[in-house]
Amino acid sequence: MPLYKTITESNNTKIYIWKVTESEADLSKEVVLTAHCQDRVVAMKSEMHRRAFLSIRHLMALSSYEDKDLYYDEMGKPHLRDGNHISITHSHEFTAIIVSKSQKVGVDIEKQRDKILKIAHKFTPIEEYRTLANTGAIIRKLTIVWGAKESLYKIYAQNGLSFLRHIDVHDFSFQEGSTTAEILYKGELSQYAVKFLEFEGFTCVYALKKEED
Repeated sequence: MPLYKTITESNNTKIYIWKVTESEADLSKEVVLTAHCQDRVVAMKSEMHRRAFLSIRHLMALSSYEDKDLYYDEMGKPHLRDGNHISITHSHEFTAIIVSKSQKVGVDIEKQRDKILKIAHKFTPIEEYRTLANTGAIIRKLTIVWGAKESLYKIYAQNGLSFLRHIDVHDFSFQEGSTTAEILYKGELSQYAVKFLEFEGFTCVYALKKEED
């Protein structure tokens, strides 16, 4: 099976990344879906989306979970019935999950693309990126920041939260592979650790909520 990478963040937190290369039929093997999720798969017009959906169930199995162990709240945020924390992402041929017994977590995978330059002003002060050496470096950094904010949004999951106004990702270098971030929303401040990695023209970012002192 094409498990692409496993990251052990701690004894309580793991990230699993899958590269979707199998057929839908192969991915359907040994996957038992709830009636609701079976209906969801049938309704998906894109074969790639169906394959991604099924690959995520294989990732869940690696963490000892089945489809029936997962449910979504009114904001569309996934939860595990045993109280552990989970976040899910997919982009083109890559999917990933992060599972933690101890922290609220979020994960996002993005393909590095030029079009992020056109929307950057909507989620970050673009003038801060002018010191980077070339357009490729700007795209890479913007993709990390977008992925970080997506991951944080998945943790926070509240209507009205603005990527531009409420989520701040602190500056970082590519070599560090990590940074910190915070959300200030309705007078409440929360802080997060952020990690990132790049592979095959994609960026994976995951965030972990810091516990209050």
